[in-house]
Amino acid sequence: MDILDFVFYAFCAVVFIQVIFYLFIFSRFAFFIPKRGSSKQLPVSVIICAKNEANNLKTFLPLIINQNYESFEIVLINDASSDETLEVMEQFQQCHNHIKIVNVKNVEAFWGNKKYALTLGIKASTHEHLLFTDADCKPISKDWIRSMTSHFNKNSSVILGYGAYAKKKNSLLNKLIRFETLLTAVNYFSFAKIGLPYMGVGRNLAYTKKEFFKANGFINHIKVRSGDDDLFVNQVANKNNTTICISQDSFTESIPKSSFGAWIKQKRRHISTAKYYKLKHKLLLGLIYCLQLVFWVLTIFLITTQFKWLFVLGIISIRLILMYVVLGVSSKKLNESDLIIFIPFLEIFLVIVQLTIFIKNLSSKPNYWK
Repeated sequence: MDILDFVFYAFCAVVFIQVIFYLFIFSRFAFFIPKRGSSKQLPVSVIICAKNEANNLKTFLPLIINQNYESFEIVLINDASSDETLEVMEQFQQCHNHIKIVNVKNVEAFWGNKKYALTLGIKASTHEHLLFTDADCKPISKDWIRSMTSHFNKNSSVILGYGAYAKKKNSLLNKLIRFETLLTAVNYFSFAKIGLPYMGVGRNLAYTKKEFFKANGFINHIKVRSGDDDLFVNQVANKNNTTICISQDSFTESIPKSSFGAWIKQKRRHISTAKYYKLKHKLLLGLIYCLQLVFWVLTIFLITTQFKWLFVLGIISIRLILMYVVLGVSSKKLNESDLIIFIPFLEIFLVIVQLTIFIKNLSSKPNYWK
């Protein structure tokens, strides 16, 4: 068997494994029919940690204050901001008695550590059920709190939601950011559906105080600058206590980065936490990425050499059709259908970006959350 035969069979093996993933893992989310949550309204503490977010609070906080929900408080955490964040919080508090402010000052041992600030906010909260979002996020519905918290029950203490990014016309960067967000969501929702929850996003996440204190909060990864959301979920979530919420009323929407450099910096911070995941999760996620990378490398090689090109094109077509079906259905659930037509291009671009970030993170570490 010569080198071209070996490459071809390796190519077939890679696509076969990817087909298995799409048929038996990612399709579990794509074709999942959501169940309606409870109509009972539990008292909820909405927790928002803000660092230099004065303008965003002015814009987005009213959308949370005006939620259609009977019993909730808003815990605003000022994480040692140097702008007018605290003053803006106090102005809102004067008009709304269900707002509580936690003013965090820098402590040498926890300087620049969002987890320290969040811990103080959680301890100051009144209610057992906690709902988290960011200061630059907005709920897209007045029923956001109701939709997310309706999935709390005697078994489910961790609720994974979807945090989208705002759409911008004629922006390649925006499409890339949203495509990466879509793929990440399909991954963590799908693995949650098969009983292997491994992460959530702090833009839209809920869990109970009991779960937080049972895990001793963020203590196991307090020295890791990022990961207040995904590392905590990776630590405490399991097939029995975790559920997903994909009602479009439950979505939040954030402001995407406006420059490629700013987005790379953000993704470097996010990706740097993955090495702290449980081993089984690291292996699975690493396998998914390696399969993507090897697929495109082998595809380019085989097409360039025109080796068994009809078979190669046929196999590529099968993979793409399966991707279009599974991601197409998933994107419709998550209101991202406009991205699907660009799948091959965005996937190649994203694979290259992720490889670049991985190499860059080996030589230098991202530090602070803001």
